[in-house]
Amino acid sequence: MKLTKRLALTTAALAAATAFLGTTAGNAAPADAALKPVKAPAALKVPDGNKLSGVYPARGVQTYTCTDGAWKLLEPAATLSDRRGRTVALHSRGPVWVSTVDGSAVNAAAIANSPKTGTIPELLLQATATRGAGVFGGVSYIQRLNTTGGVAPATACTGTDQVSVAYTATYAFYKPAK
Repeated sequence: MKLTKRLALTTAALAAATAFLGTTAGNAAPADAALKPVKAPAALKVPDGNKLSGVYPARGVQTYTCTDGAWKLLEPAATLSDRRGRTVALHSRGPVWVSTVDGSAVNAAAIANSPKTGTIPELLLQATATRGAGVFGGVSYIQRLNTTGGVAPATACTGTDQVSVAYTATYAFYKPAK
């Protein structure tokens, strides 16, 4: 039952986010020759030797499950879009980002955070694995910035309740400089 409910919540969240974005099929817009630097708190600075490779706005949900009477993060489910608003990647538990354009993927783990009042924290994540040679192949670091929403309910919970809370963020991806 838990797995079925989680899959239903995740599927519904991705469908809603995709519908909201008004996405269309096709390839992502060409990468900018020179991406503009992103603004991030000092605590989330990417180490020297890495170059910004992509910046994508995301919209989705943070899904929480009741554990011992408190809400605990279960998984994110979000779509990332290009400048034209087309879906270019899906973000889910792992955390993992998978390109819907070329199949490349990156898994990562949070190594620093910067709390923000009323929203989920901004994060610096370090890649733990990559797949493919596409947009996410070779990614070394990811920043989750400009977060809104996504905070777990402040109320107590019971049993195996689950809740999905809408959020937005900007994800900035970095690769080693050559």
